[in-house]
Amino acid sequence: MITRFTDIVNGLEALGKTYKESEKVMKILRSLPSKWHTKVTAIQEAKDLTKLPLEKLIGSLMTYEINLAKKQ
Repeated sequence: MITRFTDIVNGLEALGKTYKESEKVMKILRSLPSKWHTKVTAIQEAKDLTKLPLEKLIGSLMTYEINLAKKQ
């Protein structure tokens, strides 16, 4: 998902449309499926989303995904 998102954002930037880091973070969080709702809520409450780097968000989501896979 992150690769597709990055490709789309890069394509839009090539056309002149740019996004702030915080806008990218919010778009990623809004796009996650409902089973991720708990993690999204935790991130929103614990982090300042206006200052959260996209790379840190991705790392956090990847860690959560690994933990989900281990539980199943």
